Amino acid sequence: MKKYLFAGIALMGLLYGCKPEVTLPKPRGYFKLDLPEKHQYHKFDSTGFPFTFDYPVYGTIVQDTNLIKEENQPYWINISVPQLNAMVYLSYKEIKPGMSLNNLVQESYKLTNAHNTKADFIEAPDFRTPSGLNGVFYTVGGNAASTYQFYVTDNNRHFLRGSLYFNSLPNADSIAPAAEFLKKDIEYMINTLKFR
Repeated sequence: MKKYLFAGIALMGLLYGCKPEVTLPKPRGYFKLDLPEKHQYHKFDSTGFPFTFDYPVYGTIVQDTNLIKEENQPYWINISVPQLNAMVYLSYKEIKPGMSLNNLVQESYKLTNAHNTKADFIEAPDFRTPSGLNGVFYTVGGNAASTYQFYVTDNNRHFLRGSLYFNSLPNADSIAPAAEFLKKDIEYMINTLKFR
């Protein structure tokens, strides 16, 4: 009887031991993102520019050379944030006689709504800065190319439009931590913006 019991246990061990190992795919992961430890700023106050603002110390001001020659836009600049592989594009327009503020607002609206094909939603709350400037801050949800866009104006002479882009394929889940981090910087920049 002991022989049969031992043989049965050995046979069961062989049967269970011969099963192929089941491998499960690893869950999709993302690279760890090293965000700056805290938000710190310094002032952009370049001679001849019609605006000043504070921007993050981990960003670099770069002249936008794409349209300067074509459209004579010397006040178009970008804030490069290489640590987060991001760029904030800033385009300034002076509202001259015969120009319509409404046209500039509509152009900003159209540029933001161009992301509707990939966006899950677009929120567009109005805001007012401590220095009395007005604007709209667009939040574009989903896998759109630009997560945040905005414009700021004094409703008289100055109009500044901005947008945040990442130098990678749009994936809301992977860029969310960096986008949220930079959102605070953009809001701070807007609140410290002054036209002259």
